[in-house]
Amino acid sequence: MPFDSPDVNLGELLKDVGSGKVQLPDFQRKWKWDSDRIKSLLASISMGYPVGVVMMLEVGGTGVRFAPIPIDGVDSDKVLPPDRLILDGQQRLTSLFQSMMSGAPVNTTDAKGKRMKRWYYIDMTQALDPGADRDDAIVSVPEDRRIRDNFGRTVVTDLSSTELECAAEMYPLAGVFDVATAQKWMFTYATLDKAQTSERLERWKDFTERVLQNITSYTVPVIVLKKETPKEAVCTVFEKVNTGGIALNVFELLTATFAAEPGDVKLNREWEQYKVRLGEHRVLRSIENTDFLQSITLLATLDRRQAHLSAGRDPAQVPGVGCRRKDVLKLTVNEYRRWAEPVIQALEWAASFLADERIFQAADLPYRTQLVPLSAIHVALGNHADTIGNVAKVRQWYWCGVLGELYGGTTETRFAKDVVEVVDWVNGAGELPSTVTEAVFSPARLLTLRTRNSAAYKGIYALLMRGGCLDWLKERDIDLVSFFPMAVDIHHVFPKKWCDDHRIDERRRESIANKTPLAAETNRIIGSRGPLVYLPLLEQLAMATESDMDSRLKTHAIEPSCLRSDDFDGFFLARSEALLKLISQAMGKEVIRETLAEMSVEADQYDLEPAEPDDAPESLSDA
Repeated sequence: MPFDSPDVNLGELLKDVGSGKVQLPDFQRKWKWDSDRIKSLLASISMGYPVGVVMMLEVGGTGVRFAPIPIDGVDSDKVLPPDRLILDGQQRLTSLFQSMMSGAPVNTTDAKGKRMKRWYYIDMTQALDPGADRDDAIVSVPEDRRIRDNFGRTVVTDLSSTELECAAEMYPLAGVFDVATAQKWMFTYATLDKAQTSERLERWKDFTERVLQNITSYTVPVIVLKKETPKEAVCTVFEKVNTGGIALNVFELLTATFAAEPGDVKLNREWEQYKVRLGEHRVLRSIENTDFLQSITLLATLDRRQAHLSAGRDPAQVPGVGCRRKDVLKLTVNEYRRWAEPVIQALEWAASFLADERIFQAADLPYRTQLVPLSAIHVALGNHADTIGNVAKVRQWYWCGVLGELYGGTTETRFAKDVVEVVDWVNGAGELPSTVTEAVFSPARLLTLRTRNSAAYKGIYALLMRGGCLDWLKERDIDLVSFFPMAVDIHHVFPKKWCDDHRIDERRRESIANKTPLAAETNRIIGSRGPLVYLPLLEQLAMATESDMDSRLKTHAIEPSCLRSDDFDGFFLARSEALLKLISQAMGKEVIRETLAEMSVEADQYDLEPAEPDDAPESLSDA
């Protein structure tokens, strides 16, 4: 099978994408990268790191003909006929074209799936700091180029003009391949303070040589299948490159490193033994070996930091706390030996902590990754970790992370800040952690939280059980002892069929506000009936009074009168308000209230999750 394998300059490749010379076959899946993935890709490019091979197919072959479509962000009315079609690399090339060549903000999403338009910048100060992580130097800003705080009321960074960009030392990646734009920016930057022009020119030169040249001279390895390639071969290649392989992860690299050092550390064998211990707790069964190493690395780097400060060394040279790939690979055998068992014990403690929060199984764990800082924090707090006041602070931090949905994207930087800030805060030596101060729950999320794909959905489910909600049939609390035997799951309050029959919109029908934890048997009895019908049936089977049932409904933050009159509108508004109150209490901060109309407008900015499977079919006939 003939092919070429040239290295192509990134700028030239993106120009070909913009002109239409490089397009997609029309069967390619839609581009959908969130902002964190784009930032990570840009960081790698800015350091000259490889980001993978791009595979293309020459057009014009007699045996292979695909209808072409331009990459997202390219004006389809102005494109040339394509010379090549992308078989592998669409996500990367689309992200790079939109952020560095399109001249428009990137249409992307945040970690919660909320649609947004973003520009991307390189923070010169961070990029030139040898001790900083390059990922932190890539900054995304809103479409108007103004970063706001205080719920959008306060502009904290304004990059709406070249002069403001230069003053903030934020270089726009949108102009990196445009020579005229780059020269204009350099002139403005150098002359912004005429008294320091020579110093600023020297800094610009340093930035150009150490950062910008990595981008402008970056080459992409490309495999181009010749147009004579048979259709069967193209299909085979496309299938293989899109199914992916198993990447060598940091755990495997460290296993190989430790095996070559004294100490007889069989990292993979020890992990298998630890995994068995953790597997005794259902909620920990999704823990990965890289999570384990990251927690150890957080503790090892925190220990180095504290030793540096305790020795009275230069605070400006204090080692950083972190658990990125490079930090994990610097882990020593002695550090691993010191922290491995404490981390496992902390994870076992975390299982008890989560059970108290009514999170019992891995499928209901909002963020597996949040266990990395949680376990490290518990170890770092030592003997004071389990006191009433300290656990309350850790609990507030945990729920702010879950309900603020702060662990859905690139998380290593947050892990490091969490360990330092939470430990200092709990010990009375620091301010509120940034995870607590930054966490915001928008009421509109109640209209968009539909499935377990969202951490906040799982969090609200757990909060209802933590608040003491009782089943509507069985006389048992929902706790670790009863959860599995009762087969508790989250089910509709107003069933899907009833909602469809009464023309309830899908957004409210599938909302977390119309879901609640119930035993499987209870849900089977409810079936597709409305509350007006199923409540008397449940009372009859449970041999309970109407007053008994109303008391139980209230434990679910439900207004009984709305259910007894099949008043979905009244129910939804009252339940939404009750859930927002529950969320405010968990986060330790007030959630700003919105009307249903305001919630609906904001909810339109989120990608719609698919609905969960229908409720279980009813097992009893209507009577």
